[in-house]
Amino acid sequence: MNTFNYTTSRRRMLKMAGCGFGYLALSSLLSNLGNVVAAQSPLAAKTPPLAAKAKRIIFLFMHGGPSHVDTFDHRPLLARDAGKPLPKSLVVGSSDPNGKLMPSPFEFKKHGQGGVEISEIWPELATCADDLCVVRSMHTNGQDHGQAVLKLHTGAETQLRPSMGAWVIYGLGTENQNLPGFITISPPQFNGGVQNYGSAFLPAVYQGTPIGRAEGRLTDAQIRHIKNLEFKPDAQRQQIDFLQQLNRDHLKQANADLQIEGIIESYELAFRMQAEAPGITDFSEETEATRKLYGIDETPTDTFGRQCLLARRFAERGVRFIQVSHAFKWDQHQELTRDHRRNAREVDKPIAGLLKDLKARGLLKDTLVLWGGEFGRTPTGQGNDGRDHNPHAFSIWMAGGGVKPGFTYGSTDDYGNAAVVDKVHMHDLHATLLHLLGLDHQSLTFRHGGRDYRLTDVHGNVVKPIVG
Repeated sequence: MNTFNYTTSRRRMLKMAGCGFGYLALSSLLSNLGNVVAAQSPLAAKTPPLAAKAKRIIFLFMHGGPSHVDTFDHRPLLARDAGKPLPKSLVVGSSDPNGKLMPSPFEFKKHGQGGVEISEIWPELATCADDLCVVRSMHTNGQDHGQAVLKLHTGAETQLRPSMGAWVIYGLGTENQNLPGFITISPPQFNGGVQNYGSAFLPAVYQGTPIGRAEGRLTDAQIRHIKNLEFKPDAQRQQIDFLQQLNRDHLKQANADLQIEGIIESYELAFRMQAEAPGITDFSEETEATRKLYGIDETPTDTFGRQCLLARRFAERGVRFIQVSHAFKWDQHQELTRDHRRNAREVDKPIAGLLKDLKARGLLKDTLVLWGGEFGRTPTGQGNDGRDHNPHAFSIWMAGGGVKPGFTYGSTDDYGNAAVVDKVHMHDLHATLLHLLGLDHQSLTFRHGGRDYRLTDVHGNVVKPIVG
């Protein structure tokens, strides 16, 4: 009796015949095909056109406006002239001409061989002073949070533009085809919201993948919709193949549609992520010493410590751009002494732990860590113990990734009201970040609506003195 199943697939036949040698050959061919598909993917790793000093960026976003004169920009004359009005010669733009100068409530000291001046609210970070490159002459556009946060993240304060993370992935791709190139951890839901990590008119595959949300517990945070509890991988693959065929048929009719192409790649990436992404958020393999280094399971550092450790785990697995956000807390129009100290206490140990951990693993040399907020604060007081927004002067710092360590660049005026020496605009910062990644900010363009767009628009200069 003939029991041969005439519905047997070619793949099953190759498994059964010749001891399976034919199937081994087929597996090899499919593997090579997978490599070809990865090479053709818009997320495929690209060789940067310039010599790169960094392979990836970890952006520590302090949501709001940290006060530069209370953190990294020591202005002794604020104490000497406390209660006096800001000199008229220093009033610029939105400065309050009637405000009274307010001294910093915090003591500053020089740290490390480079003598970097750091406020007392950063005791742990101060131990990493010789790794920091502090820029004290930043300035930007926009007096309110909505404008300034978009300027920081997208280079434009009013128009819908791709985020800097999206530009980086567009220019470089990602080193791990099973993970997104751009991850944002606990992103803010307002003051820009999804625009802060969106791709705008770039293909959708370049937008950031959010994990958790601001004020949420990171222990509960996972990449959403990464698991399918109803269907096994084979069935999911069939579903995706059918959906992708519909998308490709639609694409043929449209001739060219970057958004559809991005959606097609996003589906493929989501399918591949199931194998690798869930394990990254599992810290069980981390040692007790590492957890302590980041302040995990401690008050008040547990939440931000988990965010920073997760950033390191993504960085070592090839993710290009990782943003870690400290919820909307850095906006002290009042109670600055209490709240700036509280804010710093929540993030100081985790940030120092991240720098030390990256350095110990040999990752800091090609990982650019960026710390900063939207703008600075006024040297004049607001109420009894507060400061207003100040886009004319603020400080950021970077570490690793090719910047000069133990170095301070630029200066504000005597009271910290405005950047005056070696001024660095937000466009200049963006140009410098791309330069360190091996990208020319003038050449990294995308044609949309009849013109070429870039992260720095028609502005921006690389700040070469801070490049090591």
